[in-house]
Amino acid sequence: MSTSPTPFDTDGSPGSLRAIIRRNPDDPAELEMIEAIWGSNLRFTDGVDYRFVQAGEKPFRTNRCLIPASEFQMKVGDKRFRATLDCGNWFYLAGVWEPGDQDQVYFRIITVYANSDIVDYQQRHGAIILRRQRYEWLDSLVPATDLLCTPPARTFHVERIGGRKPRRQGELTL
Repeated sequence: MSTSPTPFDTDGSPGSLRAIIRRNPDDPAELEMIEAIWGSNLRFTDGVDYRFVQAGEKPFRTNRCLIPASEFQMKVGDKRFRATLDCGNWFYLAGVWEPGDQDQVYFRIITVYANSDIVDYQQRHGAIILRRQRYEWLDSLVPATDLLCTPPARTFHVERIGGRKPRRQGELTL
């Protein structure tokens, strides 16, 4: 499993594996990074795969997780774009996880209304959790509504993806 934050493709394949960070359900004092399946457990959703859940639909009091990302990618027609934090730092996407069969874990991304930097490309994007906010999200230290909100203007730098490789940053640390 890669310990580097990587681009998150919002049009990526359902069922793909991704590193998530969560509280260990057997020892909540411990953080763990595990591989989880992007999407919902089809056994409990009548065969419909839900990869996203909108902020405000639920309070998300339990099973919170973080998805490390260096950027998120969007597709508009046949063009692809990347959005990075304007400061260039990596971040987390807010998520929730659920258990699956045979030690599998599934996760979904929580979305918020797109800010003015993103709204021309898509109406919603993953809720951004900054690195300094990771415990606030994982441990419910502040109300979810304080974290799951549309970021202010000029939070993101958006560029079209061409022949260049995406920027990568160093290894993750907790």
